[in-house]
Amino acid sequence: PESLMQRTIKAGKAGGAYIPPFRLKQMMAEAQDKNSADYQRMTWEGLKKSINGLVNKVTKTNMTSIIQDLLSHNMVRARGLYARSIMKAQLASPAFSPVYAALTAVINTKLPENGETVLKRVVGQFRRSYKRNDKPVCTAMVRFIAHLINQQVAHEILGLQLLTVLLEKPTDDSVELAVSFVKEAGSALQQLSPQGLHAIFERFRGVLHEGSIDKRVQYMIEGLFAVRKTNFAEFPALEPELDLVDADDQITHEISLDDPIDPEPGLDIFHMDPEFEAHEQAWSELKKELLGDDSGDEGGDESGSGEEESEEEEEEGGGGIGHF
Repeated sequence: PESLMQRTIKAGKAGGAYIPPFRLKQMMAEAQDKNSADYQRMTWEGLKKSINGLVNKVTKTNMTSIIQDLLSHNMVRARGLYARSIMKAQLASPAFSPVYAALTAVINTKLPENGETVLKRVVGQFRRSYKRNDKPVCTAMVRFIAHLINQQVAHEILGLQLLTVLLEKPTDDSVELAVSFVKEAGSALQQLSPQGLHAIFERFRGVLHEGSIDKRVQYMIEGLFAVRKTNFAEFPALEPELDLVDADDQITHEISLDDPIDPEPGLDIFHMDPEFEAHEQAWSELKKELLGDDSGDEGGDESGSGEEESEEEEEEGGGGIGHF
């Protein structure tokens, strides 16, 4: 007969059972063999819940402590889990994009592969939602890309490419998205690529003269020219509380809209690790470098946060966008 632990794990594989944190800890304590599939799966489930819980709690005011808590967990193993959690949170609350981008910017300086995975998935999600005319998802991804450029996780060329695509065959929706993007990232683009931004504004001028878009959107473009005259004074690239990374320390990923992108979905799924203990020890050493020797061993228990993971939500929903 199967033990309670085996039954619970089996149910958890399909996402059908919520394992309370205290029970997870008890089950992990009972599991002696750290190289067993049961123990590793429990560790994975705890890691997933912790990462999800921490990302969902992050704000401007608790950013530093959330970063320390995240880095106390094995973020190499959690590369896909972090990307998945941050994108779900950002899609649910696009207004918090500056916060999620700032968190990713700090993680990116410590673990560049984690930042790159987020950026690849965001770009891929933008491309898919744009093709499908999925306006809510597309709008959220455009906003996230803008703030990843502001944090210099993404290269400014990506922003100029995105604007070129949106304005190539202008429609009300695509021009509206382009205006929003320039408001969010215009200050950074003005600094990083003034000539590129000038070319984009010339294209906006052309769209106005063509007169093929709705009056409401024409007014938005005129408003954007007014914002440009003030040097984007009302739309700074970084709020002081979110300016957490020295520009010299940031690692900027040069991913373009045309690049073939592998989102590495396998990173989000549990895999048995035959060298589990060795990899955990390697992370423990790296963690000391990232956090300093006084960080202690709080991160050893991956089931720490106790936050319930929200149900799996499809990111494909939302209303139609008409034609871009």
